Amino acid sequence: MTDRPPLVTATKRGLYCPPGDFYIDPGKPVQTAVVTHAHGDHLREGSARMFMAAPGLGIARKRLNDARNVVPVDYGAPVTLGPVRVSLHPAGHILGSAQVRLEHDGEVWVVSGDYKRQPDPTCAPFETLPCDVFVSETTFGQPHFVWPDTAAVVGNIVRWWHINRERGKNSVLFCYALGKAQRVLAEMLHHTREPVHVHGEIGTLVEVYRAAGIEMLPTLPVTATSAADLRGALIMATPTMSRSSWLRRLGEGARAFASGWMLLEGESGRRGYDIGFVVSDHADWPALVRTCQESRARRILLMHGRTDRLAAHLSALGLEAAPLASA
Repeated sequence: MTDRPPLVTATKRGLYCPPGDFYIDPGKPVQTAVVTHAHGDHLREGSARMFMAAPGLGIARKRLNDARNVVPVDYGAPVTLGPVRVSLHPAGHILGSAQVRLEHDGEVWVVSGDYKRQPDPTCAPFETLPCDVFVSETTFGQPHFVWPDTAAVVGNIVRWWHINRERGKNSVLFCYALGKAQRVLAEMLHHTREPVHVHGEIGTLVEVYRAAGIEMLPTLPVTATSAADLRGALIMATPTMSRSSWLRRLGEGARAFASGWMLLEGESGRRGYDIGFVVSDHADWPALVRTCQESRARRILLMHGRTDRLAAHLSALGLEAAPLASA
């Protein structure tokens, strides 16, 4: 590659594109932001103008105090920011998640955002984008992270629920309110049509997904029931509720957590859960390696997680790879 200035640099405010004068997922308010998805560590208040994929607009409206400055962009539709041509493409992470493709002066960069390659009925599948430079996340960038089939794992969740019901207990499944909960509820349609009780934060976002046409199990608010009514029920709540007085009001039950981190031996017990179910909305090690190879990028830059481990492995495969250095 020529020694031209990088199209994207890592700064204290977030990833910055100097020619276009905009940030990707800025950590602080900026004039112009391109947002990959609506999780709280990527979508933040305060920027004057925020571009994001149109399917995620409903979530942004729920999560921001004022979403009038959010500009929805259809997948694949180009937006010109200064001399840079920008487009958003499915990342397969959650509803409305996007990769950011940047084209400037004959060079193409792709910033992956968070992504996964497993099938997910609640969002558009990941789109492979050939590029010159690929910036990839590495949240689970270690070889032992290899995900089981999610449909099979969700079947195990349903069986766990039914076994607990036979024992007269409720089942509380802790999972993240945005993306994970909706994915599990959608996958459960292959196993049951019984309603699931959900904590309010999850319920609010479930309704956003329903409005977007995503099919999931019927849900009921936990607040509308008593402990006796919840005997044998499946209840979905956020991890923050696992040590709250709210949990004690539910009565006797089994407790589980759905996360990619549950693949680590003993992790569920260390976090205080009876059992862990391995469900992740990020790419595992094989998917990270495959995606970097399929990008056909001349250079791969890595951020988040064990960037050094993946960079070394990709280099051994003959690819130019390195952690994304801060400016």
